[in-house]
Amino acid sequence: MTTIAALRDWLLLGHIAGAMVWFGGVLLLLALGVRAVSADRPEPAAELVGALRGVGPTVLAPAPVLVIACGVWLAVDEDAFSQLWVQLGLGLFAAAFVVGAAHQSRAAIVAERAVRRGDHAEAARALTRWAWGMGLITALLAVATWDMVFRPGG
Repeated sequence: MTTIAALRDWLLLGHIAGAMVWFGGVLLLLALGVRAVSADRPEPAAELVGALRGVGPTVLAPAPVLVIACGVWLAVDEDAFSQLWVQLGLGLFAAAFVVGAAHQSRAAIVAERAVRRGDHAEAARALTRWAWGMGLITALLAVATWDMVFRPGG
């Protein structure tokens, strides 16, 4: 028995931990977004918009970076880029990342501006679009998790 794990074990731990944080964070924010949109008062929307400024850069940005860095390193180390499950994983990662970077950030900015103006209706519309985007990211990450566990074509 060795006391120091192999590099592969550490990379796998980083990959899985990053995926857990990313998936869990997205799922939690989706639930908070649905709550904020369905509220009859503006406070939940304002609280969510305020929280996104802190949670996005500190939690949701580093997690996918850890997932892709460790995952690509593992795939390079194992020469696995030709395997279907790795290609699917990369495609699902790219789709989730693009939705988050392109759609989510814009919807959150629109919601934040509406909250500042006191326009609850516009904030709710923007957060509704944002929640749909979070739902899509959640679905993509769930499929990516299935792909990593069952490794189709691998």
